[in-house]
Amino acid sequence: MSNKLQIEGDESVHLRITHSNIKSFSADVRFSLQMTVEAVKEKLWRKCGTSVESMRLELYDEIGAKVADLVDDTRPLGFYSPQDGFRLHVIDLDPSSVTSGGWLEDTSLVEKYKISDEAYGKLDGTYKKFKERMGSQHSNPESKITDNYMEDLCTNIRVGERCQVEPGEKRGVVKFVGRAETLAPGFWVGIQYDEPLGKHDGMVKGKRYFDCPPLCGGIVRPDKVKVGDFPERDPFEEDEI
Repeated sequence: MSNKLQIEGDESVHLRITHSNIKSFSADVRFSLQMTVEAVKEKLWRKCGTSVESMRLELYDEIGAKVADLVDDTRPLGFYSPQDGFRLHVIDLDPSSVTSGGWLEDTSLVEKYKISDEAYGKLDGTYKKFKERMGSQHSNPESKITDNYMEDLCTNIRVGERCQVEPGEKRGVVKFVGRAETLAPGFWVGIQYDEPLGKHDGMVKGKRYFDCPPLCGGIVRPDKVKVGDFPERDPFEEDEI
C-alpha cells in the first residue's frame, strides 16, 4: 500500500486513468472526494468515450495491487480511500463500444476510401492532372531553351572588348562568347572582371572556358552584357571634389 497520507481537509485526489480497450490511453485527472462514483464515470466518459452504463471502475495502489471495485454508483469517491498516485482503471463492458476492437489505436483496421483509376481520372484539380499539364508544357518544343538561345545578342560582342555587366555595373573584358557545354543550352559570355567580383577563374564545372585570376571570372547571358567604352575604374577616384 502507498505510504502517502491523505491530508486532512484536502478534498481532492490526483489519479492516473487507464482503459481496458485503449492500451495507449493514460491520463492524470484530479477528482473531488465528494463526487459520487456515477459523477466520476460521467467525467471519465468525456475523456475516454465509454458510456456510464457500460463502465466499471477498479482502483489500484501505486504498486499495482487492487484496492477496491467501485461498484456502488451512489457512494462518494472518498469512501474507497483513494490517494494521490493511485490508478483508476476503466473497464468497458459493451462489446459494441466505440473503444472496442482496437481501431482507435490501429489505423490498419479502419476502412480506407478507395476510388477507381477511371473515376480519379475524371476529377479536376488532382495531382495527376497537374503532372500531365506540366508534362505537356515541358514536351512543347517552343517552351524549351534551344541551342541558339540569345545567339543574335552575341553578334556585336567580341572577345577582347571592354564591357559592363548588369546588375551592379561590374566592368571587365570579354573573354569568351559561345555555347557552354557544362551550362544550360544557348549562348553565354565569359567575363574577366577588373575586380574580384566573380565566382571562378574561368573554369566552370570542370570545363575551362578562359583564363583569369581567381574570383575574377563570370559567365552570364548576353542580355546582361553591354560592350563599349567602359574603362577600368580608378580605385582612388573620388565622386566629389
